[in-house]
Amino acid sequence: MPLSDEEARLLQQLEQSLAAEDPEFASTLRGSRLVARTRRVAVLSALGFLAGIGLLLAGVMVPQTILGVIGFVAMLGSAYLFVTSYRRGLAVGAAPSSSGPKGPRGGKGRKPKSSGSFTDRMEQRWNRRRDGDEY
Repeated sequence: MPLSDEEARLLQQLEQSLAAEDPEFASTLRGSRLVARTRRVAVLSALGFLAGIGLLLAGVMVPQTILGVIGFVAMLGSAYLFVTSYRRGLAVGAAPSSSGPKGPRGGKGRKPKSSGSFTDRMEQRWNRRRDGDEY
């Protein structure tokens, strides 16, 4: 049942006031839709990957090269969609957990939160090892 014009206007005003009062909460609510969409794309791409495997095997069983090529291309496309939607879902849906400090390691105390890319984190670990800090 669709909302009336008055109800839609009131809902829009409530959303705007929520975004003005607590922008972090509002962005969390907006992000849940995006996470659901990326999850749906990931599931559909996984199904497309399985269909591509089926086409590839059918192309091998029945000597139809074009069918195997189409299956392979479908697998590649589905894998690409899956990886991009998975990364997007991680970027949006991953909320930092506040489990608290895990305790000191080697008497050094709490370590700073690492940020950056994978190579930056690996470089920081290498520098800590080289400087004699405990891993």
